[in-house]
Amino acid sequence: MRAEAILFDFDGTLADTAADLSRALNRLRDARGLAGLPLEKLRPHASAGARGLIEVGLGILPEHADYKELREAFLRHYAENVCVDTRLFPGVGELLAALDARGLRWGIVTNKSTSLTRLVVEALGLDGRAACVVCGDTTPHLKPDPASLLHAARELELPPADCVYLGDDLRDMQAARAAGMRAVAVEWGYGSGLRGWNADAVIARPADLMEWL
Repeated sequence: MRAEAILFDFDGTLADTAADLSRALNRLRDARGLAGLPLEKLRPHASAGARGLIEVGLGILPEHADYKELREAFLRHYAENVCVDTRLFPGVGELLAALDARGLRWGIVTNKSTSLTRLVVEALGLDGRAACVVCGDTTPHLKPDPASLLHAARELELPPADCVYLGDDLRDMQAARAAGMRAVAVEWGYGSGLRGWNADAVIARPADLMEWL
């Protein structure tokens, strides 16, 4: 199979950020006199970022009058402790090394803001290795819009069809399809119901990608 570059979603695909994101949400709950929620309850919503966690943790949607202030506080809390418990998922480091050894470029395309993404990427030692890092504020539209994936392809000077995109959320598969890239859903992330996402492949372990390629 022809693949010139592998692109990864970040939260839930490359890195397990759920614990640090959940801590930021629980600081909002604590400020409101509410008990913290267990990681197991919040983990499935980590890929949805501030919006998803504020909804599940406080029952507040973006149209609520308090949402903007809560989102700003959430992001501030997260930035203060952005990489305390965050780690690459097991096997991801080995996968990136295998891609490097094979001469396959890889990059990151995430809905996370540039400022936060840079902090985590640097803390995990990935800066300087990724061929591109495209964030939620790089283009005007977030996934499932394909804009960020198409931007990555342009940075890499590749046709979208020569790129593979891995993600753990339905939005990732929708964005990849819309961009004309091959879509691979990963079972080790935060998503569920992957078999119904119309992905080109569903893989259980990072090493499975090399076999699929």
